[in-house]
Amino acid sequence: MSTIENGAKPVAGVEHGPPPRHHPLRLINRAPSRRLAVFLGALPFVALVVAYTAASHVRRLDNPSDRLLPSLESIGAAFFRLATERDVRTGDITLWVDTFDSLTRLGLGLGVALAFALVLGIAIGFLPHIRSALAPFIAAVSLIPPITILPILFIALGLGETSKIALITLGTAPVMIRSMAQAVIDIPREQMVKVQTLGASTWQIVTRVVLPQMMPKLIAALRLALVPGWIFLISAEAIASTSGLGYRIFLVRRYLAMDVILSYVIWITILAYLLDRLLLWWSRSAFWWSHLEGDSL
Repeated sequence: MSTIENGAKPVAGVEHGPPPRHHPLRLINRAPSRRLAVFLGALPFVALVVAYTAASHVRRLDNPSDRLLPSLESIGAAFFRLATERDVRTGDITLWVDTFDSLTRLGLGLGVALAFALVLGIAIGFLPHIRSALAPFIAAVSLIPPITILPILFIALGLGETSKIALITLGTAPVMIRSMAQAVIDIPREQMVKVQTLGASTWQIVTRVVLPQMMPKLIAALRLALVPGWIFLISAEAIASTSGLGYRIFLVRRYLAMDVILSYVIWITILAYLLDRLLLWWSRSAFWWSHLEGDSL
C-alpha cells in the first residue's frame, strides 16, 4: 500500500523508490587474509628457487663439473665456509670483515646525503630565494650519472675511503634533496597561513610545522636511496678496494667461483632487505600518524 493510500504523509527530503542496487565487490576492495598474504608473498621466492634448482640440475646433468649454476648445496657450503673459517693470510673471517667495511661505507655515505637532504631540501622548499638560487643547480647535478665522475673522485680524493663515501653521497644526495624540497612545497598553504596568523616566526614554522612533517618523508627518501647507494658502493669497491662485498665479488669472478659470488649476492640482498624493513619499522613506530591512510611498501 502506498503512502497516499494509507493516509500517511510523505516525508520531505526522502525519496521513495526502489532500493539501491548492490554493486559487486571489486578486486580493489578485497584484501587477502593474513595467511593468504604470507603465502602470496612467499610464492615468487619459492618459484625463483625452484626455477634455479631445475636449471642447475639440467646443466649438471650434461656437465657434472659445471660452475656456472652451482647447486644450492654448493652455495650453502661456500657461505658457511666464508662465515666461519678464518683466512689463512689475514686471520680474519672474510664474510664479516667485508660486511662491516661495506656497511660502514654505505652508512657514512648515506648519512652525509641525509644531512644534505634535510638541510638543503627544507631550505629550497621553504625559502623562495634559496629555491631560485639552488633548485636549478641541484636539478642539473642530479642528472649527472655518478659513475662517470668516479675517475675524477679517485684522482682528486685518492683511492681511499673518502672517494667511495663521496661517490655514494653524490649519487644519492641530489635526488633526496629534490624529493624533500618538493615535499615541503606540497605542504598545504593553509597551514602556513594559520601559523603566520598566530605570530610564528620563520624558525618556529620550520621546527614545529615543516620538520615534523618531513621526518617520515625523509625516511622514505632514504629507503629509496638504498638501491642506488648499494650500486655505487659495489661499483667503487670493485674498482679500487682491498675489502668489502663488491671487492670480493669481483676478486673471485676471475676464477668463476659462482658459489662464492651467488653467496655474496644473496647476502647483499638480505642485508638490503633488512635495512629497508628496519627503516620502515622506525617510520611506523616514530611517525605512526603518517601511515594511517594505508599500508607502506
